[in-house]
Amino acid sequence: MGLTMREKKSVSREFARRYKSSKKKEKSRILDEYVKLTSYRRDYASFLLKNWGRKVYFRGGRVIFTGDFKSDRPNSGRKRKYCEETYHTLFAFWELLNYPCGKRLKSQLNELISKAEKFKEIKGIRKVSKNLRSISAATIDRMLRPARKQFELKGRSRTKPGTLLKRDIPIRTGVDWNENEFGYLEIDLVSHEGSNNSGEFCYTLNSVDIKSGWTDMVAVRNKAQVWVFDALLEIRTRLPFQLKGIDSDNGSEFINNHLYSYCRDQDIKFTRSRPYRKNDNCFVEQKNYTAVRSYVGYYRYDTQDQLNLLNELYTQMRLYLNYFQPSMKLISKTRSGSKITKK
Repeated sequence: MGLTMREKKSVSREFARRYKSSKKKEKSRILDEYVKLTSYRRDYASFLLKNWGRKVYFRGGRVIFTGDFKSDRPNSGRKRKYCEETYHTLFAFWELLNYPCGKRLKSQLNELISKAEKFKEIKGIRKVSKNLRSISAATIDRMLRPARKQFELKGRSRTKPGTLLKRDIPIRTGVDWNENEFGYLEIDLVSHEGSNNSGEFCYTLNSVDIKSGWTDMVAVRNKAQVWVFDALLEIRTRLPFQLKGIDSDNGSEFINNHLYSYCRDQDIKFTRSRPYRKNDNCFVEQKNYTAVRSYVGYYRYDTQDQLNLLNELYTQMRLYLNYFQPSMKLISKTRSGSKITKK
């Protein structure tokens, strides 16, 4: 016969004490023993032991599990290092730079603090400057996480695959791209349908250079091949380096004979990503949000006046993003067992 509910509760209490104070390998052995004894599913057993003594809330505020075990570890009594004034000052800098991630904000924080102290632009900056200069990028992300959730935006993809030239245009993973040289662009279209895809509406052609992070955008009246091609030519004339290659998704606005012939004649490497693999175009996919969505949102733009305003905005943003915003690049990646550390 199996254990009664009262017996299972007593057993769980003792196993939770051992589980919380053990190292990773020992926890696995404890979990095996606990599952064998109680006949619980392993994922539920792990959830039970990890959360014993806590109130776990799911949607609607309903209490799912409440245990009676309390940790024996005494409170360290450590005082909170970063006060409310530090948070509000950090938030002001974060808002000033258009809500960057912790690493990008940290790279400019010391310079911003010096300027704020010099010109006395932020009240009480001297009081919290020591904390701000010592704060880490991870702590910045933790402190700003609740505020960041308020600015989250979501949208839908409008990519329709083009099939005619897929055999002629190679997938980028099989082509030798020198990503340590300037001039290799990832390109993508961002739709501005405002959750209403009827009729004609504007798109933004977004491009990013893999080596430097140079970003340029051009708004077009729709996703017809002729407008997308003209926008790409405009971006090429503004690049501070020679265009050597472009990589796109499988949309018909890119996979067409017009663009394929142009790249072949101009000796430009033209590749495409694998279907349904957004990570193949990770550089431009990330810029779709930081360079487009975070400024123009998910509203519908479908008139000529709105198209002109978008391009006027992008003319200024191209200078702002490329000359006044920090760019973050992966320097190294090391693996230690199952853990990957990126710098």
